[in-house]
Amino acid sequence: MNPKMQLRLATVVAAAAGLLLSGPAPVHAEPSGALVSVPGGTLNVRSGPATDQPIVGTLSDGASPTVACKVRGERISGAVRASSTWLRIGADRWISHAYIDWTSKPHLRWCSAATQKPTTSEVTTGGGTLNIRSVADSGGDRLGTYDNGEELLVRCQVWGQEVDGKVERTHTWYRVGDGRHVSAAYVDWTAGEPWLPWCGQDAPTVPRGGSGAFIEQHAPAAQSGQRSTGVPASVTLAQAILETGWGKSALAREDHNIFGMKCFGSPGGHAIGCRDYATFECSPTGGCFDIDATFRVYDNVRDSYRDHGELLSEWSRYATAMNHRHDPDRFAREIHRAGYATDPHYSEKLIGIMQKYELYEYDQ
Repeated sequence: MNPKMQLRLATVVAAAAGLLLSGPAPVHAEPSGALVSVPGGTLNVRSGPATDQPIVGTLSDGASPTVACKVRGERISGAVRASSTWLRIGADRWISHAYIDWTSKPHLRWCSAATQKPTTSEVTTGGGTLNIRSVADSGGDRLGTYDNGEELLVRCQVWGQEVDGKVERTHTWYRVGDGRHVSAAYVDWTAGEPWLPWCGQDAPTVPRGGSGAFIEQHAPAAQSGQRSTGVPASVTLAQAILETGWGKSALAREDHNIFGMKCFGSPGGHAIGCRDYATFECSPTGGCFDIDATFRVYDNVRDSYRDHGELLSEWSRYATAMNHRHDPDRFAREIHRAGYATDPHYSEKLIGIMQKYELYEYDQ
């Protein structure tokens, strides 16, 4: 398994279980000039970059924590700004950037997904220069170059032309300024790759309010999909519940992939990229196992629902299911029979969820 994915998923699981680690500030940290701004209050320090993670401490107004590096997390509207950036101030100790002022303009490096240490991106061409393009394609306008070994300030990533470079073969490009892109195939990271955001992507979601809140939040998208594609909203909601564990899976939280849609070499028409995750599958001949797979990344949850509805309604393998779209239970059995999921009990689980939570009432 890719180390950065392994650590990211382990962090989510451990934090959710309340298994906290503690330790001193990272050795690579330097005084940052950060000042906590929470007039009349305190700032919670979390074990992960979201407010559903356990509180492991607090900082008073005016405190000056040492900031090591940054990650993308839950979007917070704070006293200073609205931001989805979180700052690492110690081992599994995070604070929202929304409550931080600076005495001078900070140079914030990304945190390595594998080590949580600050990591620096460096051009790795083997001696030549790296072109800066106007779009994520070698055919885009050339806007300048970087020298071999030069540090980059990477903002986010995009999916573009596949490039076979010195570091890897990849479709990923890095945005290094407004309308300025370089291929990740020629970029290495000193302490390992960070878990980078996709440009323009919604911040990670944080499930709240239990099963009722999840259904209420997702029902409109499922019903919209039924109106446009005919796929029963009850089945769609049951799949969303089962696939994400009520929105708690890393794939759903981080990249808004609600239905476990894989890439198979391309993100398709609704996704914005592809990312590797660990998953669990079962073989038709028997036995279940852990594997790595490449899943689609979405700008937002709505696009995941659109992609899912079009898959079921337009692929010929699901034609029989669509013939029974007015019978949700039969529909669930037919998409399972057609190979939608490898779990031998998949359709039984869907039907059980529809019955338990009375999802049929959302069908139109």
